Amino acid sequence: MAKKRPPTKAKRPQITGGARVAVADGDVPVVGAREPCPCGSGRRYKACHGRAAAQAVTELVQRPFEGLPGECDWVALRELVPAATVELPLKDGLPEGVPSVTLATVLPMAWPALRRDDGSVLLGLQNDTASGDISRDLADTLQRALAAEPGTPVEGRRAPAEGPRLQDLLDSEGAFEPVVHEGFEFWVPDAENATPEVAASLERANAAAIPTVKLTGVDAAYWCRTPDKNHLRWVMPHPEERLLDALARLHAAGRSHLGEGTRLVGSFRAHGLIVPVWDLPSPVTAEDIEKPAAEFAERLATALASDAPLTADERRARGGLTNRQVTLS
Repeated sequence: MAKKRPPTKAKRPQITGGARVAVADGDVPVVGAREPCPCGSGRRYKACHGRAAAQAVTELVQRPFEGLPGECDWVALRELVPAATVELPLKDGLPEGVPSVTLATVLPMAWPALRRDDGSVLLGLQNDTASGDISRDLADTLQRALAAEPGTPVEGRRAPAEGPRLQDLLDSEGAFEPVVHEGFEFWVPDAENATPEVAASLERANAAAIPTVKLTGVDAAYWCRTPDKNHLRWVMPHPEERLLDALARLHAAGRSHLGEGTRLVGSFRAHGLIVPVWDLPSPVTAEDIEKPAAEFAERLATALASDAPLTADERRARGGLTNRQVTLS
């Protein structure tokens, strides 16, 4: 996370219409790096109050969704799931004129957020972000969407370095229940009457979406179908080293599969969490994998509880799993 900029001892003057007025550090707006700093110091923004923002860009928050309900599903929707939505409860309740706030994997035209005509807000999750803290960037976008005029999208920008994070805005006791969609018709209330630009974006997005289903018997596990084979991608909350040890124990014992013809082929690393991936035969559906996944969860819990040193076979299995990791973020 970004380090807080030390407070200055005095307010710097700002020149406004020939008069010099004091501007508190917290009131200095974000501007372009090469523009004059709004504080009136005469220096460029990047050399003055932009230093903290620049540091925020380079300092990566490893687990940006930690502390939010459904952290594993946040990661899945950010990296793995094409089309899904989640209703977001706000800590202080919905503002007047905002009937709902909905997180969406992707929005039309890759908008960061959209304030609909009815006042409801859609917040896009899979957009590029300007800093190393996705949570802070999303929180800034959400705040601007809540204040935007109905019927307007929200453009991307660099979030203030000391602005709130999602953990500050969302209800920590609220449920996080993703709804996975076959396509992106949720973008517009009436897809048939969408503008030509949105209709074209909708068509392209639907054509590229990989069929995906969220399992119901275990948390944050998503089945998907590709042309060659099906997969199960399962975001897990356990510490990386302990999870890899447990997977290695099961793999060496021939118990890491999810049934006949399935195999654990590796894992993703995303936002501080590990996502084991299984190859599944093409005929295996999401419904078919529900029971095997629940049984695997029981085997994994037992393996996670073991503190015994890894055997030679288990160390080899662990090395193979580590070599087949792919980092997504």
